[in-house]
Amino acid sequence: MKKFSFAAIVAIAAAAFTSCGNGTPRANLKDEVDTLSYAIGVAQSDGLKDYLVSQLGVDTAYIDEVIKGINDGATAVDDKKKAAYFAGLQIGRQVGEQMVKGINYELYGNDSTQSVSVKNLLAGFIGGVKGKTLMTLDQARQTAQDKMTAIKRTAMEKQFGDYKKQNEKFLADNAKKEGVQKLPGGVQYKVLVQGNGAVPADTSLVKVHYEGKTIDGQVFDSSYKRGDAIDMRCNQVIKGWTEALTHMPAGSKWEVYIPADLAYGERAQGQAIKPFSTLIFTIELIEVK
Repeated sequence: MKKFSFAAIVAIAAAAFTSCGNGTPRANLKDEVDTLSYAIGVAQSDGLKDYLVSQLGVDTAYIDEVIKGINDGATAVDDKKKAAYFAGLQIGRQVGEQMVKGINYELYGNDSTQSVSVKNLLAGFIGGVKGKTLMTLDQARQTAQDKMTAIKRTAMEKQFGDYKKQNEKFLADNAKKEGVQKLPGGVQYKVLVQGNGAVPADTSLVKVHYEGKTIDGQVFDSSYKRGDAIDMRCNQVIKGWTEALTHMPAGSKWEVYIPADLAYGERAQGQAIKPFSTLIFTIELIEVK
């Protein structure tokens, strides 16, 4: 027999059983439909306790509260006030179990000692639902983005501070090397082959070959290894690439050194690119299309 969702189980139980308060409903098997309904309920309860424990984190010492919730939730279908309450309860669980945990992980990684303020998050969340807040929606979005970036950067600097200093020192030392030049935005480069073609605008479509590595020499991406040059729009890549491409004549091949703040900043990219990584690219601008 096909297994229903647990939401479907609750609905069946509510329709088939006579309630006895907040305890187990009393079966009343007066005909075939009642008996069928009861049998389905028993059969579909298989695995529910494990689901409550493993997926919902329920302590089985409070199984009576689970039963109460099932009874109340199932009978709320036709009661608008109850239905609204249980909708809020469900959203509240999602806020606590998904939103807060997700934000904490994004901000602090695996540091479980750090957390956003659940009280203030709920104050803003509920205020937004009611339409009574201390800031507009646009202000809230911008504030959240700015504060999250600042807090993440502080947390990542604490964790990757030494690595950040290594990358900054690499750029400072590299700037003194023969042949290394610097563009206005902060990108350093060395000309390997001087081209004489068109210089792309930031909106230009170009064809390039490239290889990217970190300061320890680890290659994290290479069109050369894949065997095909790629097309890209100059303004749809990291800022350091945009600055380099819009100063390169077609036919040129440069070694480009991109500071972290023109690459991925405090964000990691896979296993190879840690937060605050300076990126070194060999870029060959084949064509401006």
